[in-house]
Amino acid sequence: MTIDSTNKKPSVSADEGSVFATVKNLWSYMWPDDRPDLRLRVVLAIGALLLSKVATTFIPFAYKGIIDSLDGSAPDSGIVLGLAIPIVLVIAYVLGNVLDAGFQQLRDVLFASVGQNAVRKLALRTFHHLHRMSLRFHLARCTGGLSRVIERGTKGIETIVRFTMLNIAPTLVEFIITAVIFVWMFGFSYLGVLVVMIWGYLYFTIKASNWRISIRRDMNESDTDANGKAIDSLLNFETVKYFANEKMEAERYDASMAGYERSAIRIWTSLGFLNFGRALIFYAGFLIISVMAINGVMNRTLTPGDFCPAQHLSHAGLSPAELHRLRLSRTAPGPHRYRGNVQAARPEPRN
Repeated sequence: MTIDSTNKKPSVSADEGSVFATVKNLWSYMWPDDRPDLRLRVVLAIGALLLSKVATTFIPFAYKGIIDSLDGSAPDSGIVLGLAIPIVLVIAYVLGNVLDAGFQQLRDVLFASVGQNAVRKLALRTFHHLHRMSLRFHLARCTGGLSRVIERGTKGIETIVRFTMLNIAPTLVEFIITAVIFVWMFGFSYLGVLVVMIWGYLYFTIKASNWRISIRRDMNESDTDANGKAIDSLLNFETVKYFANEKMEAERYDASMAGYERSAIRIWTSLGFLNFGRALIFYAGFLIISVMAINGVMNRTLTPGDFCPAQHLSHAGLSPAELHRLRLSRTAPGPHRYRGNVQAARPEPRN
């Protein structure tokens, strides 16, 4: 008896769900050596994203200039100039937002080929792997459940690839720029509040999301079980009709959907708790920064226009936390969600 060469330790643990191990395993698909055109697209997409971050950084300064130019403190000799400056700054503000949106869409257009190429190659690799499985595995297969796992996996791959290439480094750059501007315009006290707010936001998000993983796993397993029962029952339609087992099949399917329903209710309930907790942490920090900025304006250490960059940069500084919100709390598939089904699909010895 020979052992299939595919019967080896998985390169990524479905139980641990390590982001770095997953990125290392997928790197050859995100930066393919045999596709220089895709690597160029990755570079151009990251460049477009960085230009978008630059445009975002200048937007609050245009807003600040608009407010400062309309505060009525300009002398009479500057009336004409006072009318011209707000118009120019409004144009700059709108142009900055347009450039931000344009570069972000260009990023998605450029990176689409990279993400879909990774999905196609990994889907093909999975397809070959299934054909290398033993006869015993395929005789005991659950076609519907297996197809649902493959569908979730391919969607999760695109999410991970996009998150890795287009979010991590640019977000760190944006946070550094935001921190420098905060120190330059407002001082270290504002930066301290921002850092504490982001740390609390991230800590709460990660802890709550880890708690929700088990709920999401139960929900996906119930969904896979229900889909498997439905598809396999329809594939064996003649057998079900021959033995008049329609009622029993419907009861089995309904039992699986009942488990899915319970898990889905828990998912939405926990998501509401997670979102409320994040909002509470964010607006607590936002309130502190706003009060500090208002005190600065009243003490004339800041201009009225400085209040707008303080607010805008507070949101910009939260971008790293938003990264974890998108990755951990939404319904985008991830490797940790397939534990039970992936383990069931491990290769078996050939006879």
